[in-house]
Amino acid sequence: MTTAHINRIATAVPTHDVHEAFLSFAQSLLGDDRRSSVFRRMAERSGIEHRYSSLAPAPDPSGATIDVEAFYTRGNFPDTAARMRAFETRAPALASAAIERLELDSERSRITHLLITSCTGFSAPGLDHQLVARCGLPSSVERTMIGFMGCYAAINALKLARHVVRSEPEARVLVVNLELCTLHLKETTDMEQILSFLLFGDGCAACLVTADPQGIKLESFRAFVVPGTRDLITWHIREFGFDMGLSGQVPAAIEDALCKRVGEILKGAPVSSIDLWAVHPGGRTVLDAVERAFDLAPMALSASREVLRRYGNMSSATVMFVLRELMHKSSAIGARGCSMAFGPGLTAETMLFSRAA
Repeated sequence: MTTAHINRIATAVPTHDVHEAFLSFAQSLLGDDRRSSVFRRMAERSGIEHRYSSLAPAPDPSGATIDVEAFYTRGNFPDTAARMRAFETRAPALASAAIERLELDSERSRITHLLITSCTGFSAPGLDHQLVARCGLPSSVERTMIGFMGCYAAINALKLARHVVRSEPEARVLVVNLELCTLHLKETTDMEQILSFLLFGDGCAACLVTADPQGIKLESFRAFVVPGTRDLITWHIREFGFDMGLSGQVPAAIEDALCKRVGEILKGAPVSSIDLWAVHPGGRTVLDAVERAFDLAPMALSASREVLRRYGNMSSATVMFVLRELMHKSSAIGARGCSMAFGPGLTAETMLFSRAA
C-alpha cells in the first residue's frame, strides 16, 4: 500500500506582535486592582511572549481604539459581518505567504488537491478559489474546505491527505491551515473569557503531502471523544463574532482521558519508543497535562512549548508549526513520533509518524 509523507512544511504569521498590547487592553477592562493583579499573574505563567495579528495595535491600547484602523473601538466592537469582511480581505495574503515559502516552483502545476482548514472565517467563493488564482495552481485542482473543527482540524486534514495519496499514488496534496483568531476579540469583563483571548493569535501553515518518501511518514491516526465534556470547549457564530467557550476544566479532562488511552494512542507501543512529540500547545496547562499523562521527560514537549512562547495558540495551524520545528531539529531517520491536538467535543485527534529521509 502506498505510504503518504509530509514532504515539507512552511509557516507564516502577520507582522504585528500584539501580545503586550492585549495585556494593556485586558487590564483596562478588569479595572479592579485585585482582578488585574490576578490576570497579570496568569499572563506571566502562560508561557506566551508573542502573538501576532493582521491588525496593528494602537500606540495606547488602553485608549478608545485598540488598533490603528479602529476596527476595535470601545463600546462599538464590529459585528460578525464586519469581521467576515476583514477575514475575506486579510486571509489570502497570509495563506499565500505560507504557500510561497514551500518553494513549489515548477511543482505548483502538479498540485492535484487543495485542502484548507479554518474555523475563524468563511466566504464563497472563498479562500480556496483565491489561492488557486494567487498561487498559480491548476484550475482543475480538487478543493476541499474543512471548516469549524477548531484546533484539531490540521490532523483531520492530514488524515484526509493520507487517504487521497493512498488511493491516488500520483496525487500531490497541498494542505493549508489558516486562522485569524484575533478577529474575534470581545469587550468583556469575564475573567475566563479574557484568559481565553490571552492564548490566541493569527497564523498559517502550509504543507505538501505526497507519496515521495521524504520528510514525515504518516503512519496511523486515532480519534476519540471524551464522554461528558461536550461543553468544555465550544465555538459558536453569534451576532458579534465567534464566541469561544474554554473551561478551566479542560487540562484535567485531557489528562484523565489520555491516562486511560495511552496504549490505544500508541497502538500498544511503550512511551519510551516515541522520540518526537508534536502536541498542540492549547496552553501551558494543556501541555503540562499531556506531560503528566504520558510521564514524559521535561524536554519532551520543548518544541510545543517553544511554539507557544513565540506565537501563542493559532488554532488549527499550531500543531503544524510544532511539526515544522521537529522536522528542522531532528534528522534521525526512523525516529518515531506522536502528534495530538484537542478541540470541541471534547475531542482528541492523534497521529503516529516517523522521520523519513
